[in-house]
Amino acid sequence: MSFVLVLVCTTAFVWVLKTPLLKCPVAFYVLAMLLNVLYVSSAFTTYPEAMRQTLFLLMQKCTLSLAVFTVVMFIGAFRKDSAVSLALRPVRAELSILACVLALGHMVMYLMSFAPRLLNGSAIDSGFLLFFATAIALMALLLILGATSFKGVKRRMDATAWKRLQKWAYVFFGLVYVHLVSILLPAALLRGDTARTSIVVYTVLFGAYAALRIHRAMKDRKTRRAERLRCAG
Repeated sequence: MSFVLVLVCTTAFVWVLKTPLLKCPVAFYVLAMLLNVLYVSSAFTTYPEAMRQTLFLLMQKCTLSLAVFTVVMFIGAFRKDSAVSLALRPVRAELSILACVLALGHMVMYLMSFAPRLLNGSAIDSGFLLFFATAIALMALLLILGATSFKGVKRRMDATAWKRLQKWAYVFFGLVYVHLVSILLPAALLRGDTARTSIVVYTVLFGAYAALRIHRAMKDRKTRRAERLRCAG
């Protein structure tokens, strides 16, 4: 599946480029915006086939943005003193912003595509409504979480309020899964092997994240309980 390949490559790039990303994140944001411009402009101009297919995979399917978001979420599933967390947690905010920027072109193109359908009310069924409702919720959460990931915004916010707001990232990631399934399910029900495989892959991936995050939360709770007992004693 193409997403698995993009995720593996993205993870490798994040690991290799974590220091430049931390030192000069704006350069990566500019590159992400350039990809958005190239993708959106592909609706109005003709690119070479290889470039068109690459933009389709990375941007139209939002594969690259999802891969970066997946890395961000899995970083949080590791203990803070783990090797992965120590290496990548310092760039987690920058990765979140990068993923949000990469998703902008996807949102713009699909809003342009579905606006006429919504305005004239044609061919709107329950499956489309689920897809569109999750898309709107994801867009709202994406903009809020992305904006509050900037360090300047974070410094101006109350620490408790900021942490409470960032917990919506779990809701966001869960809605991503619902959104993906709502897109793939109609094809899967029509014996679409590719769609079925995609659903299985996404279910395993999101399920693994949920299991790791729950396991981490339980261990953290036990650690805090032990610390309270030690202080009380």
